[in-house]
Amino acid sequence: MNKLRSPITRLANNAGRGGRSSRFFSSLKSSYEFVLASTHPNEKPGCLDVGLIELNQPKSLNSLSDQLFDDLIHASRAFDDMDEIGTIVITGKGKAFAAGADIPQMSKKEFHQAYKANMFSQWADVTKISKPIIAAVNGFALGGGCELAMMCDIIIASPNAKFGQPEVNLGIIPGAGGTQRLIRAVGKSKAMEMILTGTMIDAEKAERDGLISRVVEREVLVEEAIKMGHLIGEKGPIAIQMSKECVNIADEVGLEQGLQFERRLFHSLFATKDQKEGMDAFLNKRHPEFKSS
Repeated sequence: MNKLRSPITRLANNAGRGGRSSRFFSSLKSSYEFVLASTHPNEKPGCLDVGLIELNQPKSLNSLSDQLFDDLIHASRAFDDMDEIGTIVITGKGKAFAAGADIPQMSKKEFHQAYKANMFSQWADVTKISKPIIAAVNGFALGGGCELAMMCDIIIASPNAKFGQPEVNLGIIPGAGGTQRLIRAVGKSKAMEMILTGTMIDAEKAERDGLISRVVEREVLVEEAIKMGHLIGEKGPIAIQMSKECVNIADEVGLEQGLQFERRLFHSLFATKDQKEGMDAFLNKRHPEFKSS
């Protein structure tokens, strides 16, 4: 694994990028209470680094409290605004990625509190990050943990990973996207089985069903996620961001609208210097030097 570089604290200076309000921009903190944030430099000159966020509550199997999610979203936004970061990796410390929502915290809620606070709505802010997010899942990814993984753009997992939506065992249903994202990943029948029975699936079945992209040995899981992030960091940053937008919109619109959206973004890239650089480098058999412009 590449040597860690200390977390970078810097003022945000790109207000309004990606359609977000400038009030969302913040610098990366030197430390967080519930997560660890660090950068992994890309050894190739001119290529973008990887921001690593580790859920750091191993004693509770990284149960997803409001406070942990606040730290996670803050760090994600900070990395999203750092020009030197191309990809974000999210993983869990200890024996679990995240074993679910914080049940002691959630069990005290009454209906009016959950409804008025629009509980879990802020979790979806993870999906508003413009840069690719890779989930490196070790151990349990249950309930909110499975939903968090599905909010990411790519999921890789160790052989001991377990995925599930066991909320029915608690007399509730998935509340952070499980019923909506799971069906898009594995289809209706498999999603229904997981949600209605509350049973878990292992990493091998998750890969076979299309929930995750591949299985990676536990010892090199985070290293492989960072390596993938570095590979993404070698590409044109504008093209990477537009690619993510195109793939994500496929879940929201019909095929004809999606194709039109894709074509227009494709056309727009011909106004960038990165397109000229990428094609010139290909024709002259050299490595491109993208400038995000």
